[in-house]
Parts: sequence; C-alpha cells; structure tokens
Amino acid sequence: MRTIGLIGGMSWESTAEYYRLLNELTRDRLGGLHSARCVVYSVDFAEIERLQVEGDWEQAGRILAEAARRLEAAGADLLLLCTNTMHKVADQVQAATAVPLIHLADATADAVRAAGVKRVGLLGTAFTMEQDFYRGRLARGGLDVRVPDDAGRALVHRVIYEELCLGVVRDASRAAYQEVIADLVASGAEGIVLGCTEIELLIGAGDSPVPVFPTARLHAEAAVRAALDD
Repeated sequence: MRTIGLIGGMSWESTAEYYRLLNELTRDRLGGLHSARCVVYSVDFAEIERLQVEGDWEQAGRILAEAARRLEAAGADLLLLCTNTMHKVADQVQAATAVPLIHLADATADAVRAAGVKRVGLLGTAFTMEQDFYRGRLARGGLDVRVPDDAGRALVHRVIYEELCLGVVRDASRAAYQEVIADLVASGAEGIVLGCTEIELLIGAGDSPVPVFPTARLHAEAAVRAALDD
C-alpha cells in the first residue's frame, strides 16, 4: 500500500474523521488487521483561520506547502489536503512537491456524476460557497452548482466555525441546516454536497430528501483506491 500524507488540523475534528475513514476503508478492502499507511502533518488552525479572515491566502498557502514538503520527506506517496476551503491554495501546495495531490473537488465531482446527479446544492464555508476556486472546479467537472441565499450562507458558515470546528454538534443547528437543504432542493438541487469536512459531523443521509455527498468520505475513498490500486 502506498503511504497517504494528510495535511490536517483544519480542523482537527475533521482530520480525526479522515484518519478513521482511511483505516476503516483499508480494513474493508484488505480484511483482518490491515490499516492504512499514512502520515499526518497537523497545522494550527487558529493561524490559518486568521489568514483566511485577513485574506492572506498567499501566506496560508506557504504554510500548507511547507506541510506538503515535510510529508514528502516523511515518505508520503500521495497527498490529501483535508479541508475544502483551503483547496483555494491547492495549486500552490502541489507546486511545492512532486507527490501527487488528490483534489477534493475532483473526487467529489466524480462521485456525483457516478450517482447520475447533475444539479447540486453546495454547503460549506462562505469562502467555498461564494468563491470560484471550488464552485468553478465542480462546474468544470460537469455539475450545475447552487448555493443557499445570503441568510442561509451566513448560518452555514457560522455553525462551521463556531460549533463544528470546536466539536459542538447541536440538534438545533441540524434542524437549521435541514431548512437550508430543503430550500436548495426546492430550487432544483438533486443532491447536496457537504462541502466542508466538518459538516459530516452534523448532517447524514437521513437529514436530506435527496442524496448527500460527504466530501471527507469521498476524498478518503479516492485516496484508498489510489494507494491500493495500480
């Protein structure tokens, strides 16, 4: 099995989910006591979040590029950037290393198309929902992407940073997300992309009238396939 390098810590709550998923998926593929070969570089999310707010994506990219170089030095054969939002600097990270980076939006678009879905609602941070680096990548992957209205985007973003990234999961927030999902479905969405890796801590398949696409799981599945298959 090739060694999977994880650039994590954004937040560590979702990075822990990545670790669990990678090991469960490897065990499911290989059986017995098998687990994933992986190395993790976990950054300080407070520093990254400050740079997000300041709009200093260049410096954030430098930090993550250095993480990629350290993972390469540790023996990683492929890389996962364990956050949707920071795929804004994915090209900067990839340019820092010869190790291939599995792009989260590509893995997601592949899974959505394989499910026969074209029109999707996108939930994530305000950066992910409003900027082109992620929406545009999904669109280039053949998807018609819709996002919540202003109030819906503000709610989704707030819950991510003020609750989920701190490990707080509230029923009231789940109900609020369900209302946002219902609005997206009413606007024509045939599926919902959980475009923030923490959202999977709150929302599952039973919380939506249409299929949900949990991006951390889809990313982990793509990584295990790449690590195990020729």
